Amino acid sequence: MIGHGGGFIGLSYWQSILLLLLLLSALADLKTDRIPNDFTFLGVVIGVTGSLLSGRSLPELLASVLPAFFLMYPLFKTGVLGAGDVKLFVMIASFLPVREFMSILAGAFVIGAVFSLGKLITERNGRERFQYFFSYLCDVRRTGHWKIYGEDLKQDYHTYCKNKIHFTVPILFSVVCRMGGLF
Repeated sequence: MIGHGGGFIGLSYWQSILLLLLLLSALADLKTDRIPNDFTFLGVVIGVTGSLLSGRSLPELLASVLPAFFLMYPLFKTGVLGAGDVKLFVMIASFLPVREFMSILAGAFVIGAVFSLGKLITERNGRERFQYFFSYLCDVRRTGHWKIYGEDLKQDYHTYCKNKIHFTVPILFSVVCRMGGLF
């Protein structure tokens, strides 16, 4: 992690700022279904500044930020992740070396899978969701074109909400777990 010094509970100032920005982003997402661009833009500026002040070189910084964007962008284009989620990953990568970022990325998807499984159990719609998923894959195969996953569900807001998680929360949990030394 970048920097040292007296942030929250032994965290560096930079880690504390990252956690605060992620918490605010998650709260905004839960409340409005959106992540304000101001949070992510400010976070990237702070992350880049903190990284450079802590001695990371520009190539090291780009080695984290570029994979964050290029790995997540296809998931955004197919509707798996929202634009805000992609921007959050870029923001996180601006604070961290590539190895730590990749650990957080993997952790977010594992935690997100657990949240999704919990949602399937709670909503009791696993069969319906798997049928939709396989129908989506068959349609992509038949047409040879990717479409935005779940786009047709947005017409029915209740169904849309039943079938989504706010991925900002697993992202936040993953960063907390990593900073806490759990992975």
